[in-house]
Amino acid sequence: MRCGEKDTDERSTGRAALPVRTCFYRSLPKAVTLKEKDFRCRSPAFRLTTMRAKNSLIIAGCPILVLLFLAVPFPAPAAERVQVLIRGLEGPLLENVQKALVLPYGLTTGEEVNTFWLERFRKEAPDKVRRALEPYGYYRAVIRTSLDKTGENAYRLVAAVDPGRPVRIEAIDLDLRGPGGGEQALRKFLQDFPLRRGEVLLQQKYEEGKAALQNRATELGYLDADFPVHAVAVDPDRSTARIELVLDTGMQYRFDSVRFEGATRYPDKFLNRFLAFKPGEIFSYAKLGETQLNLINSERFREVLPVPLKAETREHRVPVEIRLDEAPTKRLRPGLGYATDLGPRFSLEYRDLNVYERGHEFRSELNLSQRLQSLGAGYTLPGEDIDTLTGLQVNLRREDVATYTTSNASAEVNRSASFGRGRLGTVYLRLERERSTVGSVPLDSRLVLPGIRVSEQRSDSLVRPTRGHHYSLDLRGTHQAIGSNNRFLQAIADGSVLVPLPWRLSLYTRARAGATFQNAPVSTLPVSYRFFAGGDRSVRGYSYQSLGPANDQGQVVGGRNVLVGSLELNRALFANWGVAAFYDAGNAFNNFTDIRLFQGAGVGLRYFTIVGALRFDVARQLSVDNPSYRFHLTVGFAL
Repeated sequence: MRCGEKDTDERSTGRAALPVRTCFYRSLPKAVTLKEKDFRCRSPAFRLTTMRAKNSLIIAGCPILVLLFLAVPFPAPAAERVQVLIRGLEGPLLENVQKALVLPYGLTTGEEVNTFWLERFRKEAPDKVRRALEPYGYYRAVIRTSLDKTGENAYRLVAAVDPGRPVRIEAIDLDLRGPGGGEQALRKFLQDFPLRRGEVLLQQKYEEGKAALQNRATELGYLDADFPVHAVAVDPDRSTARIELVLDTGMQYRFDSVRFEGATRYPDKFLNRFLAFKPGEIFSYAKLGETQLNLINSERFREVLPVPLKAETREHRVPVEIRLDEAPTKRLRPGLGYATDLGPRFSLEYRDLNVYERGHEFRSELNLSQRLQSLGAGYTLPGEDIDTLTGLQVNLRREDVATYTTSNASAEVNRSASFGRGRLGTVYLRLERERSTVGSVPLDSRLVLPGIRVSEQRSDSLVRPTRGHHYSLDLRGTHQAIGSNNRFLQAIADGSVLVPLPWRLSLYTRARAGATFQNAPVSTLPVSYRFFAGGDRSVRGYSYQSLGPANDQGQVVGGRNVLVGSLELNRALFANWGVAAFYDAGNAFNNFTDIRLFQGAGVGLRYFTIVGALRFDVARQLSVDNPSYRFHLTVGFAL
């Protein structure tokens, strides 16, 4: 047997691995029937892995040999014949010692225990325990071991441990040297070092603080930062320790030129939009990662690999090569779905992400459903940086629901800019012509509508988020003086928040508020700019667009204002399922002094897939005469 030392235990324990000493048995005892040499194989794929915890053999390669091996009965695991008890410890100390005293393979064969190797393991146990306690500051532990026979071919190994006093830090000397010695960000890291004078010496905290300091220096462009002095002197007799740690930052590096490889169909001017840095700025791996994410999110590349060419560095300026694997630029994606509000639906989307090989984007989309049909096209011109876009859009839309019918044609030009992560600001000008009938009254509207919109959206997943938020603020209006046959000013606010809770619960809240300022009667307001409530995404328990002010015949005609809110408690089940309980309230109205909020509550079932989510809700109306139930089903899949 040869005994080797390993610095870290690689088994998953739910916390960071700590140093332990482990013996690896390179050959098996003679008493073992199955020997390693019996499983030799010429195939390079063959491996024999010894799992100390489970004492099982995994063989890859030589299929015939594997079948023969599976036919041979396994020897009884050592843990079934030998019990290891550790006394005097608890918590993390006990857990690390248990990992150190895992029995090696080969102690049992069939029904027999190899007492020679078991006794040798007992003698080595005190040293193993001491090394397992040192990362927690215990260097003077007293360990007594005993080996008792508890039955036929059954043994108990007992390790009684007195950890003694922990070693405490008597002095700690931290310093910076080199050109970056005056960096305030690094000085602050020294002040926040996780170990202080008088605390117990914990090796894990020391290594974490040391690594964090070096990483921070690297983030600030000091790529050669290293520790010429890093010493921990322990005096076991006095149970004290002295720490001396000096970081030499070296010179600060900066970005140099950037070259792209593998994107022959995109001009460099377009690709430079996605860079999160400029030549001459302080070098940062975080900026390289942000650049990589920008290019991936553009959906134009299958693979993005930024490579700093440190070997080509001149005067501490690092050139960067970004290797790209282009994705197809033209895409056609059909989709199927169903929603209680609109009925069965079919969609077809076409995108070209590199029109004229200049990075321009063209998109067109057809949507067909029982109550809503639309056809739209858009053209996007990239700006000088990733934060700016100019868009042109045209849309045809027809909607036929119980409360109204409308046909709408519009054209829009917009300019968008990002002002922070997930935040987008847009100014737009829309030309629109709408013909509609609501409450048996026809209406013809012509609008020249400028507006401004601000939005933000963040979540931890696009498919099944567990936390996130979204808001949108839209201010728009028109007047006869700019070519419309109507005048009004409208403000709309939408928002939602998803908050994780214990026990796989989450709370989802959403709200929508809108207000219209208009001197003329509401009957002159275009139908697509009136507010309604009710439906799958509004107040469940009521049909789509069925809530709002009504005319003398009782027909809902919509209102100037709207207020809708929802609370939903979700519970995740298994990998892809979930259940929900919800409460909705809201309505559309003309005057804030005369608001009646309709209410609905119920339960729902959720099923999540990578291409869409299925939502099934059963809602009951509240606080109304003769309340009824309504089913709401929403499902959509991209084909």
